[in-house]
Amino acid sequence: MKLHEYQAKELFGHAGLPVPMGKVARTPDQAVQHADALGFPLAIKAQVHAGGRGKAGGIQVVADMEEAKAAIDAILGMTLQTAQTGTTGKKVSTILLEKGVDIDHEYYLSILPDRDTAALMIIASTEGGMNIEDVADKTPEKIIRVRVNPLIGIQPYHLRRIAFGLGLSGENFKSFCSVLAKLYKTVIDNDLLLAEINPLALTAEGDFILLDAKVDVDSNSLFRHKELAASYDNSEDDPLELEARKYNLNYIRLSGNVGTMVNGAGLAMATMDIIKQAGAEPANFLDVGGGANAEMIENGFRILLSDKDVQAILINIFGGILRCDVLATGVVQAAKKIGLTLPVVVRMEGTNVDEGRRIMAESGLDLATAVDLQDAAEKISTIAGLA
Repeated sequence: MKLHEYQAKELFGHAGLPVPMGKVARTPDQAVQHADALGFPLAIKAQVHAGGRGKAGGIQVVADMEEAKAAIDAILGMTLQTAQTGTTGKKVSTILLEKGVDIDHEYYLSILPDRDTAALMIIASTEGGMNIEDVADKTPEKIIRVRVNPLIGIQPYHLRRIAFGLGLSGENFKSFCSVLAKLYKTVIDNDLLLAEINPLALTAEGDFILLDAKVDVDSNSLFRHKELAASYDNSEDDPLELEARKYNLNYIRLSGNVGTMVNGAGLAMATMDIIKQAGAEPANFLDVGGGANAEMIENGFRILLSDKDVQAILINIFGGILRCDVLATGVVQAAKKIGLTLPVVVRMEGTNVDEGRRIMAESGLDLATAVDLQDAAEKISTIAGLA
């Protein structure tokens, strides 16, 4: 679960981390009032779940009220397009106004899981304010990586290694170690999958301050963090993904043309690969899970049919916990309620497969069957004219 920048900074501020003085606005009048109260210079920032806001015009630094009003009018309500939003972009309904900071140097700092070693990885660089991917590609020697065993926790030698790697000394060394220790504790206490500070600024007065903040909370931990869960802004989420969550369906919308319904994440990934190999593109990831009932299947199928980009549907089920007859019942119910207008290929094997095939055959619906994955992919590609 992603947090907006202003929410991440509220979290960090409560943890004792240094963040700029700022105010959130959702209307132009409110933004102008905040600008007057904060004073100048100011940074005015679009609040969307995407990086690259500055390059896309979503962050502007202003020196006076005239510039502030122009920036507020330009940013609030704009559709921001970045490399992470795609061509559709995201509408800006909230902005963050922050007091300007006299910056001496910018650093990069982040903490995230290293799944290869089951450790937490601290990444730091003297090249803050830039795309860390570009730094890693062009000057990898400028990136410092330190792994921390979460069972042991962060130790003084971890802090020293990062600080020395950044070339810090004296009071700056001590201040940075304090910031990093607090950031690590915040990650642990709140089950964060990502805490990225870019840039972490060293001011002309010798203080560190978190100028930007990206936070991703482990969604599986939200039962422990009621306040964080309540703060989530779903206005930027895909409407079909929001609908799928109501029914506990694991659905992710993609940009392809073949809708898929599968039980099991591994089988879903294999199905998507087969679709691509056949010359088509998957329109979604939909894992209905082993415990799905007919109602969940019906809702999942309805969501697939609601995607205007879907030209055909491939259902690939291995009947185990989810029986094939339950799947067939759900698909037939949804198709009859909504009105099936798209070609559908069904490949299923396993528990009650004969009963499942009988239900589909007697439904009166135009459903094609496949004997295996390759056959299913070729049929869906041919039927939909996608090959």
